Amino acid sequence: MLQQLIASNSISSVNPALDKGNREVIEILASWLNDLGFNTEIMPLADPRKANLIATLGSGPGGLVLAGHTDTVPCDEKQWNNNPFKLIEKDQRLYGLGTCDMKGFFPLAIEAAKPFLDQPLKQPLIFLATADEESSMMGAQALADAGKPKARYALIGEPTGMKPISMHKGIMVEKLVIEGHSGHSSDPSLGINAMETMHKVLGELLTLRNELRDQHHNPLFTVDYPTMNLGCIHGGNNPNRICGQCELGFEIRPLPGMNMAALQKTISDRILPLEQQDQVSISINHYHVPAYAAAPDSTMVELCESLTNHTCGSVSFATEAPYLHQLGMDVIVLGPGNVAQAHQPDEYLALDRIRPTIDFLTQLIGRCCL
Repeated sequence: MLQQLIASNSISSVNPALDKGNREVIEILASWLNDLGFNTEIMPLADPRKANLIATLGSGPGGLVLAGHTDTVPCDEKQWNNNPFKLIEKDQRLYGLGTCDMKGFFPLAIEAAKPFLDQPLKQPLIFLATADEESSMMGAQALADAGKPKARYALIGEPTGMKPISMHKGIMVEKLVIEGHSGHSSDPSLGINAMETMHKVLGELLTLRNELRDQHHNPLFTVDYPTMNLGCIHGGNNPNRICGQCELGFEIRPLPGMNMAALQKTISDRILPLEQQDQVSISINHYHVPAYAAAPDSTMVELCESLTNHTCGSVSFATEAPYLHQLGMDVIVLGPGNVAQAHQPDEYLALDRIRPTIDFLTQLIGRCCL
């Protein structure tokens, strides 16, 4: 099963030249689950190349969702030792794009479900496969907007080294564009240099970064403060032209409890006054995923801690957990891969993770659905 999933290129990216669809992966999963007796629903998204899958075994008001995303990040094939779209077994590892993050979760979850196919479930078992987690969260947002699926518990199989995660930071991705006016560099009065305004913007952002670091802390995180990363910058096109446009991409990873709307307003309040000062135009486009923290009395926390013998922890990366929580689910993030192997050349899933993952999921399904 994993070999087929890896062979299907389902890269999602904010770069349209790299962005692919996940529809083939969704249809493969739907076919397998339909053959096993699941009721399968493919949810098309606005982009016809992309879809979500909801596959349900049994019925009832509660139940367990086993969830994951079917897209991967882009890859530079030249940096891989093998074809990233061909599953390779070597050195007790399975190599391929998505083995760890996170196509590898689906075959293991399907194996774990097989012993329950002929049993009368008291609560439904639901497989959920989504699109575009790595780029826009379009799939998870579509589910939240549609108000489905409904279940009591959910496990997202992101790479956590088989340790339960009950809390993660959010992510705010910001695209800031400054429009000045180009002109001949021999006379500064002939234009308005967008790069000079960007210099002021960077100063404001670095000041804000230090303020966030000093004012907000959560000791449950390894990096216990909100981070800001200045990720990419582009501007101008020649040394002898006044820079007419400059663009910055940056991200902030806020802690649970921080108000994202207030933080975005703070950014705007710091940056937009530069429009009038420098006679430029500034636009700021926002995209965000909320932080997540399970409830203090979470049943899934207690259950997953008991089954894994690990205390729930936290991670700095974002997941689809807030969207499933919005649907009323008690959500834990737990999967067989390790985030250290994700988003890198020669991504892999260690073979010794396979049996423990299947055994854990089998126990979890039994506890939640029987």
